[in-house]
Amino acid sequence: MRLRASHIVWDWNGTLLDDNAAVLAAVNEVCTGFGRPVLTWDEWREVYARPMKLSYEKILGRELDDEDWARVDKLYHDRYDLLLHTCGLAIGVPDGLRTWGASGRTQSLLSMWFHAQLVPTIDGFGLTELFQRVDGLQGAVGGGSKAEHLALHLEAQQLEPADVVLIGDVVDDANAAKAVGAQCVLVTTGAMSRTALQATGFPVTDSVPDALSLLAD
Repeated sequence: MRLRASHIVWDWNGTLLDDNAAVLAAVNEVCTGFGRPVLTWDEWREVYARPMKLSYEKILGRELDDEDWARVDKLYHDRYDLLLHTCGLAIGVPDGLRTWGASGRTQSLLSMWFHAQLVPTIDGFGLTELFQRVDGLQGAVGGGSKAEHLALHLEAQQLEPADVVLIGDVVDDANAAKAVGAQCVLVTTGAMSRTALQATGFPVTDSVPDALSLLAD
């Protein structure tokens, strides 16, 4: 089944950016900081959830108050930021995005990563010109749901949700798309297992090129 859409909203981490190694190192920085043994990538994928606090409460075996969560967030992002320079673009990026844009259709980027870091990172990869809008998280602490942010992102561009497909790597992307009435394609390149992604009922593919192949010309 091929989907009809005139606009793609791309996720960043785990979708367009191959940052799995940096993510795992940052997660294990949190584990070490809280005296917990480190995790493998598969173990992290098993507990990954939104809001992110749930994931960390599972692996740390305790409820996290606001002070704890702020500490988790700082440990994670300090380590991640140190490793960001080691991350590359996912397979098919930017070629697939350039082909999509050349067809006359539009695309934008919505990430739950901090906006102040997202924008220069995308620019550093030479991708800024591909997107008609880029939105990241404006708050000081991350980890929330994407649904409200997606609604605002579409509204700012005066887009009809039915004409939009969100391409991302986690169940939260699917939930956000469902909440606003947009379409969604998920990729298995990030933090969640194929089984978890398939349970959303949306199409699941293994790469950006495969996701784009589901969209009608």
